[in-house]
Amino acid sequence: MFNRNPCLRQLAAVTSIALVAGCGVLSSASSDDKGPIVVGTTSAPSTLDPAASWDGSWELFRNIYQTLLSYPSGATMPEPDAAQSCGFADTSNLVYRCKLRADMKFSDGDTLDARAVKYSIDRIKKINVPGGPAGLLGSLDRIQVLNARELVFHLNKSDATFPFVLATPAMSIVDPDDYPAHSLRKDGKVFGSGPYSLRSYEDGKQAELVRNDRYKGFAELKNDAVTIRYFQDSGQMVDALKDKKIDVTFRGLASKDIVSLRTKGADNGLQLVEGAGMEISYLVFNPKDPWAKKLAVRKAIAQVVDRAAIAHKVYKDTVDPLYSMVPAGLTGHTTGFFDDYGDPSSSKARQILSEAGITERVPLTLWYTTDRYGSETAPEFQEIKRQLEESGLFRVSLNGRPWKTYEEGYRKGEYPVFGRGWFPDFPDAENFIAPFVGEQNALGTPYPAPRITDTLLPASRRESDRGAVVKEFEAAQQILVDDARLLPLWQGKQFVAASEEISGGEQALDPSTIMMMWELHRKTSW
Repeated sequence: MFNRNPCLRQLAAVTSIALVAGCGVLSSASSDDKGPIVVGTTSAPSTLDPAASWDGSWELFRNIYQTLLSYPSGATMPEPDAAQSCGFADTSNLVYRCKLRADMKFSDGDTLDARAVKYSIDRIKKINVPGGPAGLLGSLDRIQVLNARELVFHLNKSDATFPFVLATPAMSIVDPDDYPAHSLRKDGKVFGSGPYSLRSYEDGKQAELVRNDRYKGFAELKNDAVTIRYFQDSGQMVDALKDKKIDVTFRGLASKDIVSLRTKGADNGLQLVEGAGMEISYLVFNPKDPWAKKLAVRKAIAQVVDRAAIAHKVYKDTVDPLYSMVPAGLTGHTTGFFDDYGDPSSSKARQILSEAGITERVPLTLWYTTDRYGSETAPEFQEIKRQLEESGLFRVSLNGRPWKTYEEGYRKGEYPVFGRGWFPDFPDAENFIAPFVGEQNALGTPYPAPRITDTLLPASRRESDRGAVVKEFEAAQQILVDDARLLPLWQGKQFVAASEEISGGEQALDPSTIMMMWELHRKTSW
């Protein structure tokens, strides 16, 4: 197992801000006489098929599918879920063996065995969706089924982080009878083995989850049903919470709503749970664009962008400026962009461009998604546009699209500069570096970085003690700073707003900031 920096153990812990006088968020057991708990979020799935998703769709997957390993409440290390046990069978982190729980079933009654696990993971590699989760499986050579309950993962290189990969919802186990081996399932149905079954789903509107009585795993359900409603706007979501049309909000609360809930939540019978988070926001530069491909242009933008102004003016200090792709709180975090660029400076940016022979205003088009990361995304990009144009060095156009078409666009390389957010697959610095580099990455924008992919990451993966690979992560981050292909902007926190009748908000967030719906329940007494 891994030896982690002690501060990582705190990442999954959340600190309650008690906004309801005399009421503890932790009190009492469940009561389901009022029907399903209704959760609002602005993060709708882009797909229902795990083989296609390396994004926020995982929030739904964690609750309806099952993985070999996962994170019980409060854990920062993956533990067995569909598996009874898992572990490396050698000292080189090359052979990983798992044994399934006995008599596992999918929600439709079909058998879940080692063959189904192999089928599910092999399928990800076969389909190989651009920008999809196949990029997580670079170290996997082959899967060997020993018998109905046991299988072995043979890796092509040492990878101490492989258990974390298996714990991501991308590695959800699917029923071979219902999911084609070489194409995605598109009928809008789901047969998994997670804590819940998906009773119904309306794309972009609502998902109805009901207890899966065939589930075998560590999760102890504290409710019988959850309905997830998808909102386009934080204000509408908070209004629904105040009007008791929903019970909980997760993901997408606007800063003004967070500030209001902090100060006035109790007046409306609401509570706010606030915790440390590892969500990051960043810009991606497309090397196919004639301007974005120029290093001097990227460095000039890095020199101009004022992260503190974005955090304060747009997000009301509910986020923190970020100067590295690896967020604060993880072993190996640096402040490379601040160390190299210092405070924002138009004169320094002008000099960077001038030395590269660029004397005219640089035309740029920045793209963002209109419905993925919350209602502040558009104001954030307007602020970036203002900063760049105020420098006198850039002419900026802004364009936005809904997430589904936005995602298709960046995977096709349509955008010169575009915004992305990242919620970690697992709590390790590697997961803020590896997904963004290489020919096949989560951005759909190839980023060859051979020293990172061929030397630094392989060296870090040979070491189970993650505190011992700080130098490798620091070196990788400096390369990202030098290339300026990715520009970190801010690091977010986690906020869950809920009715005073709801408990379990603190326990419902795992280390990858995915909500475990089974922890939510209604209080039975006051």
